[in-house]
Amino acid sequence: MRADRLVATLLLMQARGRVTAAEVADELEVSVATARRDLEALSTAGVPVYSQPGRGGGWSLVGGARTDLTGLTAAEARALFLLAGPATSGAPALRSALRKLVQALPGPFREDVEAAAGAVVVDTARWGEHERARPELLDALEDAVVRRRKVELDYESRQGAVTQRLVDPWGLVDKDGVWYLVAGTAHGQRTFRLDRMSAATRTDDPAAPPPADFELARAWDRVVDESEQRRSLRSATVLVAERLLPVLRRQFGRHCEPLDTLGDGRVRVRVTAHMDLSIAEQLAGWGAAAEVLEPDTVKRELARLGAELVDRYGPR
Repeated sequence: MRADRLVATLLLMQARGRVTAAEVADELEVSVATARRDLEALSTAGVPVYSQPGRGGGWSLVGGARTDLTGLTAAEARALFLLAGPATSGAPALRSALRKLVQALPGPFREDVEAAAGAVVVDTARWGEHERARPELLDALEDAVVRRRKVELDYESRQGAVTQRLVDPWGLVDKDGVWYLVAGTAHGQRTFRLDRMSAATRTDDPAAPPPADFELARAWDRVVDESEQRRSLRSATVLVAERLLPVLRRQFGRHCEPLDTLGDGRVRVRVTAHMDLSIAEQLAGWGAAAEVLEPDTVKRELARLGAELVDRYGPR
């Protein structure tokens, strides 16, 4: 798991003063390329790590070797825990390690790094095909979550209308490269996609805290459950060549369920979406490579889309 390697790498540098990527790789039993990427990730995130090329060079902490984490600035400590935090939900040992590291920090830093460790959740299960680009507004929103300050959003609805929202940021979720902000509003907890935000401005007003029992990972699980129910209202059974199943899975994400394999090399698959038209629109580009077995409502939507295409692009 990457987060525990980052913490272990940092502690290794503090113990030895200077390390090479090869030494980190040997100590943590990873490849040299992986060790180098981890070192670069720490540096990029703002942790005071720098490299010195040439003989006798290596990676060091600014200021030399230290025996604990008390030499980190507040911003550096937050950067480390933002990197490590998302992986702790499935790693009890890492949670324990982070708790010990928190106790090594000066008192004024502890509240911020504890908030940073719980500020981000990573959910790798796909909802569909998306670009994996880091949003420009992510750093500002991370800062608002950690510092507990209200945020003004310029937010575009699904219908294209842009409105201004004042929200209490409670946490961020990386859903396979698509980022979401979980926040409190006047109407309760809401979830906002970062790619629909044209602006996000942190204010100086303290954010209202989440409910006492709020935990970002559990809150996101509820968001996913509700979304899955909405997105799975309609289903269709489709036949595709078994070699094309990975492509269909990438397109429909978790809304693609293989049922059985036929003797002719094809597989029967159930796909779901919030309405028949959505299923038909996603399958239309497959042409004859995907055969819809049922229901007839999806077949009719496909036929209607096909007729529209023939009418527009067919021979005159």
